[in-house]
This record gives sequence, structure tokens and C-alpha cells, in this order.
Amino acid sequence: MTKTSKWVFGIITAIVLAFVVMIFSVMFYVFNDDENEDVVTGSNGTIALIELKEPIVSSENTVRLFKKYRENSSVKAIVFRVESPGGGVAASQEIYEEVKKTRDSGKPVVVSMGAMAASGGYYVACGADKIVANPGTITGSIGVISQFMHFNQLLDKIGVTSTTIKSGKLKDAGSPMRAATEDDKKYFQEMIDDVYEQFITVVSNERKLPLDVVRKLADGRVYTGKKAYEVGLIDTLGTYEDAIGIAAAMADITGTPATIREKKKEKLSDILFGNVKNEVAGLKNELLNHPLLQYSITQP
Repeated sequence: MTKTSKWVFGIITAIVLAFVVMIFSVMFYVFNDDENEDVVTGSNGTIALIELKEPIVSSENTVRLFKKYRENSSVKAIVFRVESPGGGVAASQEIYEEVKKTRDSGKPVVVSMGAMAASGGYYVACGADKIVANPGTITGSIGVISQFMHFNQLLDKIGVTSTTIKSGKLKDAGSPMRAATEDDKKYFQEMIDDVYEQFITVVSNERKLPLDVVRKLADGRVYTGKKAYEVGLIDTLGTYEDAIGIAAAMADITGTPATIREKKKEKLSDILFGNVKNEVAGLKNELLNHPLLQYSITQP
């Protein structure tokens, strides 16, 4: 290679490296720019709008929003829109506790149920001052579920085996590599019974219903909003706008209230790779964040 060729090759290599560095820098920026902004409409006393419109896998963002608006003195009340089939036990409990903490701080919280607010979606609603649902809302499904897949028979057919070394007989309970034993089933049933009692105790305390009444209602069945109102699981029937009006009245806001909600800024990564990111996030949640115990409705 001549001296000139080496020089040209060096320049080309440097340009390529610089381009790669630039691409990675841009990708890092667009994928990690999590800045959000508050959108305010109206001019009277302010009501914050918080939305939960997905299965409950993580509590982090919802808890953050409740803390943010609880500590904002200009926010006089919060309307919590719940549109969820439920999800993880611990995440549901954390959101419920934050809703309850906000209510107990003296800032009114009104839940507006969408098409579905079931199981964990109902659990998180229990911490509010008032629960509003549409007549056709699907709610209830008070209970706990834990499901396991087993691949052992399939693996046997294709000649794949596994070896498990464990410190106790229940250490691999729920493993997809073997069938569940009676000890496994008893172990998980005791765990589910414990968490179930926690659920119905919260419902009994928050809805001011006798525990034996809640136990009869809490066999896993779902209720329409109309039926939930009749049995005391919600406070009133109404729309999202009705819930905002109730919150305004509780906060002594006259006239049409102002509303504030956090809106995530649209990023270049969302525009270019939105569908891919959503698919990856969904797969991550399904494989890595799938809760062992769930307050979740089983949907066909």
C-alpha cells in the first residue's frame, strides 16, 4: 500500500468512526431523553389528572405522579383515571398506598373508572375518597391468581433434559421444567390465600362493608359498574367529566376547574422507532417483569 493510499484509508476510517460515534451519541440522547411537561387548561382552581391505562407491572410512574401533585400546593384535587385489568400484587399495593396517602393528606382523590378497572385496577381505586364508574364499566374480579407454564412433556419429546440442584424441596416450585407436586400446590395456595385476605381486608375497610359480605363478593367474578354500585363497591355512576366535577366540589372550586396533566414529550426515538420500542418493552415486561402473584383478571 502506497503512502497516499494509507493516508486516504486513514481519513476514511476516521470518518467512519466519527459517524459511528455520532450515531451512538444521538441514539443515547433520543432514547434517554425522559423530560416531561405539564399541560394546563382552564383558569379556576386546579385539578390534576393522573391516568393508569395499562396492566399494572410497575408502580414507579404512578407513585411519582401522585407524590408530585400531592406536594404541589396549587393542585387542589386529583382525578385518577383507571383503565386496567390489574397486574402485580406488590405494584398494585404500592399504588393503593400512595393514593391513600394523598387522600389522608387532605387532598381529595376521585377515581374515574374507564371500560375496565378490575382486580388490581379495583384495588388501587380503593384508596380514593370517591369511586366513579360508568354503568357498563367492568370492575370487581377481587381475587388473586398465579399461573405457571410447564414445558417438561414437550422437552421430553424432543430429547431435552435438565438437572436442578437445590437447597430445599420448594426452591424450584413453579419451575417450567417439571410438573407441580402436591407440596408445590399447597405452598402456592397458602401464599395466594394470604394475599387474598389482604385484598378483601382492604376492600372491607375502605368500602365500610362487613368482611363476610366482601368475601361473598370476592369470588373472582366481575361486575358491571351498575351492579358494583348496587353492592357498594363504588360510590356513584358517572363519566370522566362527572368525576372532575365531583373533585371540584370536594375541593370547593367554583366554576369550571383548570386541569393539569403530565404529557410526555414526543421524542425522535418515538417517531422513528415507536413500534419497535413498544414491542421490546412489552416483551421485556412479559418475560422479566411478570409478577408471580397477580391481582389480575383472566381475559379470553
